[in-house]
Amino acid sequence: MASLSEAPASAHLAYVALGANLADPVAQIRAAGAALAELPDSRLLRLSSLYRTAPVGIRGQPDFINAVAALETRLDPEPLLDALFAVERRFGRHREFRHAPRTLDLDLLLYDQRVLDSERLSLPHPRMHLRAFVIAPLLEIAPLCRIPGRGVAAAWLPAVSGQAIEKLGS
Repeated sequence: MASLSEAPASAHLAYVALGANLADPVAQIRAAGAALAELPDSRLLRLSSLYRTAPVGIRGQPDFINAVAALETRLDPEPLLDALFAVERRFGRHREFRHAPRTLDLDLLLYDQRVLDSERLSLPHPRMHLRAFVIAPLLEIAPLCRIPGRGVAAAWLPAVSGQAIEKLGS
């Protein structure tokens, strides 16, 4: 596991959504969890169970396997995003079109309670509260999690209750 310095004041808590629906997605998500544990200046705190969900946005593609990871990191949000994109590329991710099938998708959901809206990054992730594949695994590892500007994450469970999701285990 990548190491953090002993200065806790500089460490931040980030949550990352993991998703894959190509090339043995269960194995992809498990391997991606291991890759997150190796990010520079970061430490993997928890990885949720795996969840199977139907694709959002485009029909006729395989189901997704999803999870959420909690990271302690000294990286600022945009360098952390760059590190996540580098992991995606190592796993063969190509961004061909919106909602395309993928070998790995890593989305930075939350970074402390920071609110950010830049060309490259929006925090919190703008649709996280509307996706069962994010809310269910997030609440598994952080049941008291708050989403800046949206309140307690658990309050969004009714909004996603109609979305099919199946817990597969860890």
